[in-house]
Parts: sequence; structure tokens; C-alpha cells
Amino acid sequence: MRVLQLCKKFPFPLKDGESIAVNSLSRALSKLDCEISLLAMNTRKHFSEIPSNCPELSHYKSIDSVYVDNRINPIDAFMDLISGKSYHLSRIDSKPFRSKLIEILQKNTFDIIQLETSFMSMYIDTIREYSNAKIVIRSHNLEYEIWNRIAANTSTGPKSWYLSNCSDRLKAFELKTMNKCDMLISITDKDLQKYQELGLKRLSLSSPAGLDINNYPIKKLQKKQSIGFIGSLDWMPNLNGLKWFVDEVWPELSGKNPDLQFHIAGRNSDASLKSMDKQNVHLEGEVDNAVQFMNQHNILIVPLFSGSGIRVKILEGLALGKTVISTTIGAEGISAENGEHLLLADNKQQFLSAIQYCIEHPQIMDEFRTKGRFLIEEKYDYLKNAHRIKNAYSKLIGKPQMPGRLVSG
Repeated sequence: MRVLQLCKKFPFPLKDGESIAVNSLSRALSKLDCEISLLAMNTRKHFSEIPSNCPELSHYKSIDSVYVDNRINPIDAFMDLISGKSYHLSRIDSKPFRSKLIEILQKNTFDIIQLETSFMSMYIDTIREYSNAKIVIRSHNLEYEIWNRIAANTSTGPKSWYLSNCSDRLKAFELKTMNKCDMLISITDKDLQKYQELGLKRLSLSSPAGLDINNYPIKKLQKKQSIGFIGSLDWMPNLNGLKWFVDEVWPELSGKNPDLQFHIAGRNSDASLKSMDKQNVHLEGEVDNAVQFMNQHNILIVPLFSGSGIRVKILEGLALGKTVISTTIGAEGISAENGEHLLLADNKQQFLSAIQYCIEHPQIMDEFRTKGRFLIEEKYDYLKNAHRIKNAYSKLIGKPQMPGRLVSG
């Protein structure tokens, strides 16, 4: 089975949830004897130096990338606003990318073209013109829902209106394109149900992001208590939640625990974070090894109040046996039980209580270590999830699934 994977940003290095989700599925499908090719945008915002010899990318038969300057331009944003276009979409509507896609489709034959995120469905018409491959949208989240929630959490009138407008335009796009594909794969059951409520008619299934558990060594609890946060610091939901935690929760928490340390990691730190002056708060920026960073802290927090899809960093934290404390929205789509695998907290007092309880009762963190790891092994193994997707692809292209053989690599 020949699969072409289209991405709106290059899936390397493996330091954010989208890159990990893209890479883990493509690598798993390759192990299941699929031939995977990649065409990705290499954007100005998330530019990646693509190594010539990289083990994390060795499963791809071919790799192509196209530079896309997706910097925010206020004039272009204003023009799109008055013309009725979505600026989110305009920034990745690239003529060079479309030309490269056409070139690849003219030279190669594919069974499946897998669009990573619904944004890439803007290229469906081009694909139909140059290929007979089945088109699959792999939706990492409902894009409009993220911006709708950001708008709801924004008090400023004009800014809230603008964000709501962005959400409405993304929703119109997602409604228009979701039935132009041959199959839609959502990353959570909740998102799939929402798509169906919105009128999805195509074949569909839900398959979460998966992890290779071998990449997540579980270690003993650290003797010195510390809290970690890791995530893209230029993503508005992450930034808003992090600022809220530092301003609202940390002062009182630090006052009760003067030796407690809070470490923040992530790429593209916002200027307001760099100027932050709080006791025992350490902004480490982009770290070389996310797993190593997470293993240095007993508690990982996810103060997310807007978003959609699934937080891969929560899956990684559970795989490492960490105590994860997240908002309900942050943990959406993950089959984890509050008090069983992680702790949920949706306001200042709940975060304070959850963290303080873990500090005073470290034995609870030992319980989370075992149960969280088991959950990932049972429900979020990347090969198990890829088996389901490959079986669905085989049916979609009209080829009965043969007894699968696992190839090494």
C-alpha cells in the first residue's frame, strides 16, 4: 500500500504533539509494510533544518518539503477580514506547495493520500485532478472549536469579536470540506461524534495518537519536588493557560512551599514570559530532549482552557509515569479517569489542592506511575492503532487485508 502524507509543517524535530502524532503513525504504517512518502510545508514559523541522515525519518520512502512564509502580516489579515476569507487558511495556501504536489502526483501513483489536519483539505481539488488515490483527512482536532474557546476566554471586546469571526470562518471551511474526502479519521471519539453531528457523511473512524512505549523509560520519583510544563509557547491556548497559572496559582503555591521549583520548556517563548519575574520559576525555552525534561519532574501540569483534539504531552507524561494535573479541557479525548490515572483541576483552588496533596502524599504519585503507564500500553500503543487504520485503508481501496507482517525498522 502506497501512502502520501501531506503536512502543514515539517514533522521534525519530534518536540510537539502534532509532529509526534504524524511521525508515530507513519512509522507504524511503515512497520506494517506500507510505503510512506512525505510532502510537508517547512514554514517560517516552525522552520526545521532537515537532516540528511536521520533515524526518526528513515521510514519514509521519499521526503519533500516546500518553504512557506506563514508570518503574520497585519495588512493581509485585515484584507482577509474585509473580504470574508480565513486568514488561518490564507497563510498556508501556497502556490509552490501546490506545484510540488502536482509534480509528485504526476510522477507517482498512490493508494492513499493522507491529509494531516483538516487545514490540508484545501488541496483536495488539486489531488482529485491529478490522482485517483483515496483521500483521507486525519483530523487532529476541530480547528474552529479551538478558536471558539479562545474567544470565549477573551474578555476584550474587539479581540473576542475577531477571534469569534476566525472561528466562524474555520467552521464554514471544515463543514464545506469534510465530505469532500473519502474517509475521515478523528483523533478522539468526541471529535468524531461532533463531526457526525455537523453532517459528516463519509466513512470515518476514531484512532488516537499512539506512542512507541520503548521511547519512554520510566524512572523513580525525584527526591526533590518540582513541577514541569512543556508545550509550544507560541500556541495561544498554551500561553494563556501558562500565564494564568503563573499569575494566579504559583504565588500562593510557592508561598506554602518555598523550595518548590517550576520549570517551563517549549519553543518560541513569548516576550512576556521572558520578562516574567516570579520566585523559583525557570524558563528553559526549547529543550534538546523532551522526555529527559519530563523525567526531571514528578508533576506535570496542563493548565489548558481552550483547545480540541488530544494532548500528546499528557500521553507522554502518563507513559513516563508522571503525575499529570490537567484541566478537563486539556484531558479531553483521553481515556483517563480523574484520581485513577491523573488529576483534573479547573480553577485556582483545585490546582492548589491537587498539587499540595501530591506534595504531602507522595505515595499517590507512585500509584499514578503504574496506572498511567498501563493505560498507555493498553490504549495508546502506536502499532495497535496503526493496525486499525491500515485495515480501514485496505477496505477503502478495495483490497482485502492479508495476514499482516511486521517489518523491522
